[in-house]
Amino acid sequence: MNIDFVLLADAATVDGSGKLNILGVLDRIQAQEFPARHGRIAMVLRFSADPDDAGKHEVEIRLRDPEDQEVLKVGGQIQFTPRRGAGAVESGAEGIKVPQVLNLDGIQFAGPGRYRFEVSVDGEVLASAPLRLETFAGTGPPMSPGSGQRGAPGFVLVSGDPAEA
Repeated sequence: MNIDFVLLADAATVDGSGKLNILGVLDRIQAQEFPARHGRIAMVLRFSADPDDAGKHEVEIRLRDPEDQEVLKVGGQIQFTPRRGAGAVESGAEGIKVPQVLNLDGIQFAGPGRYRFEVSVDGEVLASAPLRLETFAGTGPPMSPGSGQRGAPGFVLVSGDPAEA
């Protein structure tokens, strides 16, 4: 089993045919002060499994702070069935692909720094998504880039190279 990708966004959905719809991919958040609470982060994943992976699997998502301490832990199960439907994008001899969206609401960040979300399946970390928290250094309230509108109170989304996070 693999995770094809994991990313963070403002919002995401999976339609009835299994197609992902993603809005506002992010890897950085700026806050005017800390601790800071963010309204919603949508974690978008796509699991990829071979027919041998059919059955239930334990999934855990952990948010780790800059000191590698666990800030948040979410757990659940995913079941792979080698057939079309039930959210499977593809199935057959090459396996199945299952998109998932997890909405994480009201996460509090103690301070600035490099955070990361780790995704484990059956106890093995298969993917991670970096998230950098920064202090907003500008004057006035943060703005969402290019929109001319204010972002969530105290936050602005900043695009950047994930390798920098």
